[in-house]
Amino acid sequence: MAVSVANKLGKGISPKAFIEGMTKNKDAFIENYNSFSWANEEDKQFFESLNYRDDLKVLILTADWCGDALRSIPVVFRALEVANLDTEVFIVEQHQDLMDDFLTLGGRSVPVVIIADSGGHVLGRWGPRPAHVQELMIQFKQDNPDREAADYNDKMMELRKQMVAKYDEKGGVHSSVVTELRELLSGF
Repeated sequence: MAVSVANKLGKGISPKAFIEGMTKNKDAFIENYNSFSWANEEDKQFFESLNYRDDLKVLILTADWCGDALRSIPVVFRALEVANLDTEVFIVEQHQDLMDDFLTLGGRSVPVVIIADSGGHVLGRWGPRPAHVQELMIQFKQDNPDREAADYNDKMMELRKQMVAKYDEKGGVHSSVVTELRELLSGF
């Protein structure tokens, strides 16, 4: 990834400020945040081991209206708190330029968790949803390339129901998000 986020470092808000400023889904987000639990001690120990990594920066591109963010970002916040990594949140509507550097399947999908070094060089990214849930969206886009089709919105609504059910697979959202973040961060 040749993208740099150096111009964004220090320009985001804290996870706490994001939660406090939420105007949609706030209660459900806080409930998901408070219900977080580690699937296993090894994952918790891995994130604790990152406490000494002052060379990593985390930028989270998200929005309070997003269902995927509602499920995943409380988990990301909790894991990163244990890691004590420098974390900033960027609300997508206020940072379209950043969003355009991190498109998913050619579209603007959030959340996106961006891992950068202290100079702003992007090392990797996660999102907008766990891989096993994202598989449904990838297949949907392949099967439904015409967003103007008469039945596109109905099919999208059905897909979203399937995605909600899929979040509970593979140990649930906590386990899948933590596992994927751990795999990503293990590479740096």
